[in-house]
Amino acid sequence: MKNRNTASPQDFTRRNWVRATAALLLAASAGLTHAQAWPSKPITLIVPFPAGGTTDVLARALAERLSGALGQPVIVESKPGAGATVGADFVAKAKADGYTLLVGAVHHTIASSVYRKLPYDFQKDFAPLTVIAMVPNVLVVSAASPARSVAELVQLAKAAKPEFSYGSNGNGTAQHLIGTQFENLTGVDLLHVPYKGSGPLTTDLLGGQVTMSFDTITPVLPHVKAGKLRALAVTTAKRSSVLPEVPTLAEAGLKGFDIGTWFGVLAPAATPKEIVARLSGEMIKAIHSSEFKKRMDEIGAEPIGDTPDQMARRIKDETEKFAGLVKRANVQIE
Repeated sequence: MKNRNTASPQDFTRRNWVRATAALLLAASAGLTHAQAWPSKPITLIVPFPAGGTTDVLARALAERLSGALGQPVIVESKPGAGATVGADFVAKAKADGYTLLVGAVHHTIASSVYRKLPYDFQKDFAPLTVIAMVPNVLVVSAASPARSVAELVQLAKAAKPEFSYGSNGNGTAQHLIGTQFENLTGVDLLHVPYKGSGPLTTDLLGGQVTMSFDTITPVLPHVKAGKLRALAVTTAKRSSVLPEVPTLAEAGLKGFDIGTWFGVLAPAATPKEIVARLSGEMIKAIHSSEFKKRMDEIGAEPIGDTPDQMARRIKDETEKFAGLVKRANVQIE
């Protein structure tokens, strides 16, 4: 009787190794094929504010260059509300396939401390892609206001009855926090009027419904240049290149005042790494192009174009920084 051939333990090990290697190669090939096939349809940039504001302007400038690089239309869609948290929540819950992205901002690092309960975690539920630009905020009043300096505005505000008002892009935004800091450092009481974005805020500021705002330079710059609004100070540590004659708040006597607004793009956290890398790479390339830089100069923005890791560190650091400011300012929203 002949003996049946039996496989040795080494044979089983060899077969398992071959099968495992084949599986890995197949998975890698599938991932590469998926990355090469992406994008196969339009990409949507969700702007959490109404059209016409800085976020919208930056998103459209980036979308224009990104469309050509990716070979697909890049659509800008507004989903405003609740201090930019409505749009953020929409993207956090979107399919993680690289087709729905958030144009976020510093506001989201502040909202984490201002709102008692958010339906998402800004650090855990998103994959940072890159910061588009940094834009200074600017204290502006109507050209009809008698205030021609920060000191004069403070003097008028202390005597005003009813109190002066300032508009912001919503509760928990940078403008809101700048306003509370301004109150704390000057000792004035101001009425905070939250809007859904810069568009409606600027309209009411021009119409005299609010006394002042601390909005980003972009939406108010044309009105400052046209003589309809008066810029009294920028909120960052250094002056703006488009308003070089306007002092900083620190120069105006509010020592240490340094808050600006950055804007960046994020994907849902589970987006495949190869798609994150493709998106980030194309965006950084677009942001560092001479055409994009020229557009940023026109609106008073400083292009950044950093890496996903650098953006993640920025978000972590600023979330911690603003948590302290929010606590000291006692800003809390249910």
